[in-house]
Amino acid sequence: MRHLHFLRLVSILFIALVSVALAKAENFRPYKGAIVMDAASGQVLFEDHPDEIGPPASVTKLMTFLVVQDRITSGALTLQSPVTITREDERVAMLRDSTNVRLKEGEVFPIDELLYALMIQSANDAANALAHAAGGSRAAFVEMMNAKARQLGLVHTTFHSPNGLPPPHGQLPDVTSPRDLALLSRYLLLHTNILRYTSVRARPFGVGVRVQIVAMTNHNHLLGRIMGCDGLKTGFTNGAGFCLAATAHRGNHRIIAVIMGSSDAKSRDLKMAELIEKGFARLPAGAAFDNFPPPTPETTPSTATTPSAGNDTTAGSAAPVQTLPSDSTPASSSSNTDSNTPAVRFQVQTSIP
Repeated sequence: MRHLHFLRLVSILFIALVSVALAKAENFRPYKGAIVMDAASGQVLFEDHPDEIGPPASVTKLMTFLVVQDRITSGALTLQSPVTITREDERVAMLRDSTNVRLKEGEVFPIDELLYALMIQSANDAANALAHAAGGSRAAFVEMMNAKARQLGLVHTTFHSPNGLPPPHGQLPDVTSPRDLALLSRYLLLHTNILRYTSVRARPFGVGVRVQIVAMTNHNHLLGRIMGCDGLKTGFTNGAGFCLAATAHRGNHRIIAVIMGSSDAKSRDLKMAELIEKGFARLPAGAAFDNFPPPTPETTPSTATTPSAGNDTTAGSAAPVQTLPSDSTPASSSSNTDSNTPAVRFQVQTSIP
């Protein structure tokens, strides 16, 4: 009898432990906040803590891109406007764990080349160079970023940098929410040619300017692995976690999905793949995205070819190619790199309720 009583107690304890574990698993979120939106209508198809406020890390560069595009639209700049690299830009390139294209003081690059560095390599030094080229100074450019955020109704968003780097002592961090990033992403898709840059998986930087060019590789590993994915921007700092604003198109439909605050790149990417499938499954009938801006003519370096979104090899060149170090894992508390982890095999359940 005592033996039976003991087994009964063990069974009850085991069932209780399993129940607690299942409850925790059910409530577990592999992110701090997420949202999925129909790009055509702006209708929210899924949300989970979409107004959770936190730092976006390098996803900040979506607004940097937009402000530069506004300056081009106004006629103040062109894609071929020359930008002379400053000592300040070079110092950003020298920051520990900062993704960059190793800009050097005195180098001169067109706006277009720096935009590719911004969106493919997530280059923090390129963001700084674009800020002083478009705004006159970094501080003035950040004011322009915040003015644009207010214009777009991004109520949870405040920028303090053009690149999303962890703030120095005494400076506040950039903050936003998944909903605000989705609204920003939709505006970019409707009004700019951002996909020209975000869909490129690999490209050389510095052709015709440097002896040693840099082989840039897009940090968004959903490109070429999730059907129709052609953007937009990854981000990581220890404070922000792993973030991603993504978009994918299938036929005349387009989905926007945002994840903020994942604990690791693989979890973020797997969950994003699931959310994209969930978004397409929930699209209402007739949700056609037909606002594709005409593509801007490609400006290809004379000695290299810009790979398309379906080509993940770097174009050849007579100049030696410098491959920047992988930024796959957080290196320290000040780490501010994007995820560049090995590709994961996506296994997504397409029949999602």
